[in-house]
Amino acid sequence: MDSSANHQFAFNEMQSLIAFCETQDEIDDYWEKLSAVPEAEQCGWLVDRYGVSWQIVPWEMEEMMTTGTPEQLARVTEAFLPMKKIDVATLRNVY
Repeated sequence: MDSSANHQFAFNEMQSLIAFCETQDEIDDYWEKLSAVPEAEQCGWLVDRYGVSWQIVPWEMEEMMTTGTPEQLARVTEAFLPMKKIDVATLRNVY
């Protein structure tokens, strides 16, 4: 992959990287620096200029999804599914 030879493959969502973030500012920073395919953005996922998929996930959302009640999980899931970039404040409000 580090040579100029044609490798006959492309990246897809199966090979993705996860960036866990502490703050909304950190999410925004990753998003600004990495997102290169706006039509691929969905639920905290983006695609960079090399075709690599990234999941930009706030730690707070991870905590919500592992400790919340079924009702809280349903509300958080319903809120983040239509999002492109995750908005932590919105998730907090519905949680």
